[in-house]
Amino acid sequence: MSLWTSQEIAAATGGTASAEFAVAGVAFDSREIVPGDLFIAMRGEATDGHKFIDRAVAAGAAGVITEQPIDHPHVLVADSAAALTALGRAARDRAQAMIIGVTGSAGKTGTKEALFHALDRMAPGSAHRSVKSYNNHVGVPLSLARMPRDARFGVFEMGMNHAGELAELTRIVRPHIAIITTIAPAHIGNFANGEEGIADAKAEIFQGLEPGGTAILPHDNRHFARLHAAARACTDTIIRFGSQPDSEARLIDSIAAIEGGSLVTAQIGEARLCFRIAAPGEHWVMNALAVMAAIEAAGGDLAIAGLALANLPGLAGRGERLTIATPDGGEALLIDEAYNANPASMAATLAQLAKEPAPRRIAVLGAMKEMGETSDHYHAALAAPVIAANVASVILVGDEMAPLADALSNSLEWHGTIAHVPAADAALAALRAQLADGDAVLVKGSNSVGLSALVRALAQPPAGGALAQKGV
Repeated sequence: MSLWTSQEIAAATGGTASAEFAVAGVAFDSREIVPGDLFIAMRGEATDGHKFIDRAVAAGAAGVITEQPIDHPHVLVADSAAALTALGRAARDRAQAMIIGVTGSAGKTGTKEALFHALDRMAPGSAHRSVKSYNNHVGVPLSLARMPRDARFGVFEMGMNHAGELAELTRIVRPHIAIITTIAPAHIGNFANGEEGIADAKAEIFQGLEPGGTAILPHDNRHFARLHAAARACTDTIIRFGSQPDSEARLIDSIAAIEGGSLVTAQIGEARLCFRIAAPGEHWVMNALAVMAAIEAAGGDLAIAGLALANLPGLAGRGERLTIATPDGGEALLIDEAYNANPASMAATLAQLAKEPAPRRIAVLGAMKEMGETSDHYHAALAAPVIAANVASVILVGDEMAPLADALSNSLEWHGTIAHVPAADAALAALRAQLADGDAVLVKGSNSVGLSALVRALAQPPAGGALAQKGV
């Protein structure tokens, strides 16, 4: 069964098909094209996808959405970006799937992936989700356009850094279930009224709920009442997750599991469950409650979902744990949190680092972006969780980290070393100069800092291949 035919693409986009063709996938990056894909040639700020049409066709593209006539099978449109959005809407219109939308200041991607793995385990091959962090005005329609006709479940991550963005995205996705993982000061520099503005912007996800849809809210979050009011305006069905006595998805107990991660006892509706979460950290316990609440709302199998959480693979940039070689011939633990950072996620991952049974802990911390006028305050405030984590050495990356360097230097409780460097390459050199057998290393920062390159470099086997990267 094809994903799209040329006539369906033309009907959805208002374009004109040059020939009959069918595609099995959709991409707007020519480097991601596999045989049978539809290539969408889009004009961006940095480049023009029309320049890469020949490359896409050579890679096996079966058809192209284009704004100019070409000598390959195509659908001609006035605006390729608008055509992608229209194709995403058409995919949603034809879908019979249960649709789940996920947003929040932290934990979006992990929760989305956990939901997908739980649903895929329940209905193998019938669950679909947005890949990577395709959660913006381009990534969301692309993820929808890729959804198979016969999918039973679709899980879509939605992000924002300004008010109004989620309202637009959620009306395209039209979820049956909408989750907010947490509210924290991410992108706070873009909101004049601080975290309240972030809460309001995240709560826009409820505006797209299908009639009778379910809102899932973080009951322990200090902005819960604000979120609840926004949800109540859109639906009568609200599930609260957290540790409150009246939470519908309630944490009863959580302890460290012998196999790693956490062993959780929770009350989900009428069911009391005990399950293991492979991913470590208290933040993952709350993410898991949101996942279980969504599975219950979707009519899924909680026991199967528990098995999926116990086997959830690590996510690159979001907590993946790697064993890396050290210059002295030993091994160290590398915790890859290089994709993003905000004050709440920084504190959570530092708290997890504190629990690692290592003789020495090193934190490579990149700047938190889009913090606005509050940037100095929030960076300096990281001193407390760094000290609490018993970190022996910090490598701070970016100009924004200067307040944290000052706060640690002036603290009587800090007894470690500090290196403040301008960029990821200098951080890599500083880390390699001190890395030793048995170390536990946390790497975390906003994606634009580029610490993922540091992780890739450290994950490479040493010359001669004496030790290969392996998951922990």
